[in-house]
Amino acid sequence: MNDNEGLVIRNTGSAYQVLLDDGRSVACKIKGKFRLKGIRTTNPVAVGDRVTVALNESDTSYITAITPRRNYIIRRASNLSKEAHIIAANVDLAVLVVTLAHPATSTTFIDRFLTTAEAYNVKAMLVINKTDLLTSDDDRELLEAVSYLYSSIGYPVIALSAATGEGVDALRESLAGKITLFSGNSGVGKSTLINDLIPGLNLRTAAISAIHDTGMHTTTFSEMFPLPGAEGGYIIDTPGVKGFGTIDFDPHEVAHYFPEIFSAGADCRYGNCTHTHEPGCAVRRAIDDNLIAASRYASYLSILEDSADDKYRKAF
Repeated sequence: MNDNEGLVIRNTGSAYQVLLDDGRSVACKIKGKFRLKGIRTTNPVAVGDRVTVALNESDTSYITAITPRRNYIIRRASNLSKEAHIIAANVDLAVLVVTLAHPATSTTFIDRFLTTAEAYNVKAMLVINKTDLLTSDDDRELLEAVSYLYSSIGYPVIALSAATGEGVDALRESLAGKITLFSGNSGVGKSTLINDLIPGLNLRTAAISAIHDTGMHTTTFSEMFPLPGAEGGYIIDTPGVKGFGTIDFDPHEVAHYFPEIFSAGADCRYGNCTHTHEPGCAVRRAIDDNLIAASRYASYLSILEDSADDKYRKAF
């Protein structure tokens, strides 16, 4: 038995696939206890982790150590409200794929993802897919409004159609050389888009349910795939999620993860203003003046309520 270092490229529950630095891909299990301080997780090792592996040519190989993470992103686990699931570690960019129709992604879901990325120090980008389905004037106005809302806050936004290929090249350029996590509701075309970005990958895709206008789950675990091209990079595909439960947010820190609310809050009369009822609140004044979107403030209040009452939106 000897030790080797490598990158975790797949997590299937209790089993992991590790790409060793010498190019070999090895199936591994875990030996020992790995825990994030203060957070109980369903998966102590995640895709994107750099690990040490004790190889055993005739039997099971084991992950024996994890290199300290520079960041990670988590969501609430589906089994216990106090447990978290690490979606990925050591991520350069988190891409949230959304759609404005068939199905429509809620702004609350978008905001919960973006605030979680902010909280765990992961840069985020919004990709609006299925623009080929936005054919009416109202549809185009909605696309422009959503794009402006998030780009004005500081998040890159790319509108595209994985079905027609329009806009995919712009996204491909943005991902070159980066380790990028892809997430989104089921049915937004995430797998189709990744198949466009990595020709020959052939991730399984599923049709939208006509009854509920929602996607059928096709990904059940996180997996990392190399991007083609000289600059390299990886895409981490993650299971489709229906909700996004925030984890362990201090109620006094929720505003920190909304850049425009945090910025406006500097002018509040009270330093510990919660932006809910206090006199002299600059945030509520900015909302009245249409400088902060009402949808963002509603998302802020929903997360504040979760944090205060220890309640979580169900996530899958």
